[in-house]
Amino acid sequence: MAFTLPDLGYDFNALEPNIDAETMQIHHDRHHKAYVDNLNKALEGKEGANLSIEEILKDISKYETAVRNNGGGHYNHSIFWKMIAPGGSTAPSGELASKINEKFGSFEGFKEQFAKAAATRFGSGWAWLCMCNTHGLNICSTPNQDNPIMDVSTDCHGLPILGLDVWEHAYYLKYQNKRPDYVNAFFNIINWDEVNRRYEHVLSLK
Repeated sequence: MAFTLPDLGYDFNALEPNIDAETMQIHHDRHHKAYVDNLNKALEGKEGANLSIEEILKDISKYETAVRNNGGGHYNHSIFWKMIAPGGSTAPSGELASKINEKFGSFEGFKEQFAKAAATRFGSGWAWLCMCNTHGLNICSTPNQDNPIMDVSTDCHGLPILGLDVWEHAYYLKYQNKRPDYVNAFFNIINWDEVNRRYEHVLSLK
């Protein structure tokens, strides 16, 4: 079965003024769609076409670069649209909130470290909050469309519960070269309900 572009789940202007409608439309309808289309082309007639995107990515070293780039782009964006949303909870809660305070000193400490990972990622890439088997919660970043579930990830390996796209196409229309401003705006639109859900799911896998 071919991979498909998921619905955004809300209107393109729903995240304004933090992310403008034009950026959201181009990001979803053009960039993400291109990843899906190119992934399907790269997998045509190959064994991976019958696997889930997670199954492909965990063994991504076995695939050609086109699958790595476009498969990562499809997966990353598919979860990103859910991690940002209008009207979600504005802060973590329950056990996740406690673990964030324990690991990073405070919620503000978490925001500072996450913002640094996003702002200092050279070139294009992603910043992540992951659950790692050895380190528990961990903040890290990956280049291009790589992500923590790929078997090529070393310093950033685990199951992502929060991710931020820091490719220029995600913010350049509104923020130009001011990536830190975009990163700060991101904290206003995190859907912590989804992040908490992903955290609970990771715990259920142990």
